Amino acid sequence: MGPLLPSRVSRRDLLAAGAAGLMAGVAAPCPLVAADAVTAGGRKKIAVLGTVIFEHSHAQHILDRLCSGYSWQGRWQEPRLDVAAVHIAQFPEGDGKEKKPDLGRQRIARYGLRDFPSVREALTLGTDKLAVDGVVIIAEHGDYPKNDKGQTRYPRYEWFKECVKVFEDSGRSVPVFNDKHLSTEWSECAEMVADARRLGFPFLAGSSLPITVRQPAIDMPLDVPLLESVCMCYGGVDSYDFHGLETAQCMSERRRGGEVGIRSVHALRGEKLWEVLAGADRDVTRRLIVAALNRSHNLPVEGGWMTGPVTFDWARKALADSTGYLVDHRDGFRTTMIMAPLRDFTYAGLRTDSGEIVSCLMQLPMPHYGATTADFFHPLTRHIETCVLENREPYPVERTLLTSGMVIGGVESLAAGETLYETPQMGIAYRAPRESTYWHD
Repeated sequence: MGPLLPSRVSRRDLLAAGAAGLMAGVAAPCPLVAADAVTAGGRKKIAVLGTVIFEHSHAQHILDRLCSGYSWQGRWQEPRLDVAAVHIAQFPEGDGKEKKPDLGRQRIARYGLRDFPSVREALTLGTDKLAVDGVVIIAEHGDYPKNDKGQTRYPRYEWFKECVKVFEDSGRSVPVFNDKHLSTEWSECAEMVADARRLGFPFLAGSSLPITVRQPAIDMPLDVPLLESVCMCYGGVDSYDFHGLETAQCMSERRRGGEVGIRSVHALRGEKLWEVLAGADRDVTRRLIVAALNRSHNLPVEGGWMTGPVTFDWARKALADSTGYLVDHRDGFRTTMIMAPLRDFTYAGLRTDSGEIVSCLMQLPMPHYGATTADFFHPLTRHIETCVLENREPYPVERTLLTSGMVIGGVESLAAGETLYETPQMGIAYRAPRESTYWHD
């Protein structure tokens, strides 16, 4: 369990101190008294906070695995934690916004879960103090308002802040997992990570893409000189763009010197994107795009086959309706993420020491596309359990802080007419863990 700050600080002070620590790549919580474990000598208990549960929703994927287990290393892994409480915010009548029957009450009954009407009551189990060993926030899907840029305002930040309030009131804190990106506002993203560092609790967040099975089963060697990363993927803005950016970043962060933060994001669509990519200064990008595409198993075809060899010129025609984010890092490194009309997430990066292009497919066995269950949630659930059981972050939350910022930058760039969006506030420096964390048993 993490220590807690004995006195209040203003939001301005918190963000200033937090930003300084994050940009330096260090976590410096105040010297405080450590908290005692909630469940002395027993299994650890968690509270799961979900917006809505329906078939193939994130809450369904994660809650089912936390409650009933999952396949792991050729056997069935029983749950390693006890779900002591849930707070499910929405139980839509009929098929709801997602056009799928609600499963919230059915899952609560199936697993005999205690459903509480508020975040605070779920964390305290209806008492006046924190009564769980960990918190899982799954604020994805459901009927929530959009902001003026079309981003859905899921209550990730609000629920996280309610957790922090319970921690402060209780005098101790516990690990927290947040599904997907942190927020639609940079100040909120930074505040969430600053709160975790200030109070000293493990904060895990992000996508399943960095930790799913890879083909081939490779990782970027640690501390190699890397020039650029490319992710070819699919999906929409403020949605799957986050997954694509995490795909690239989990490899990019392993480069020599570690991550240093980003300078700008430029989002482009259609022919504007391909015109920039065809420029004289984008030769490496083009090579990496082709390498990433040649790792895909789901390229567009006619009559069962591609309309030509997979080259940059072919991609410009076959994938014309694409959206790309061109990200400049503060050390001159580049990230290029392209959402295209295909059905895979693939990566390619160029090593400058050997000239080798490192490339792979991040496998997503999606329901209705060659699978019945989304088993890439197996390793994500595993890492959630490990975070709570071992009271540590298996991989740095700063990755998701930075990729959340990249998404925000892409949205802002598009909203401003596909112009360059500068990010002076996103100097997030951190180092990747030495060990590989993707699923390769």
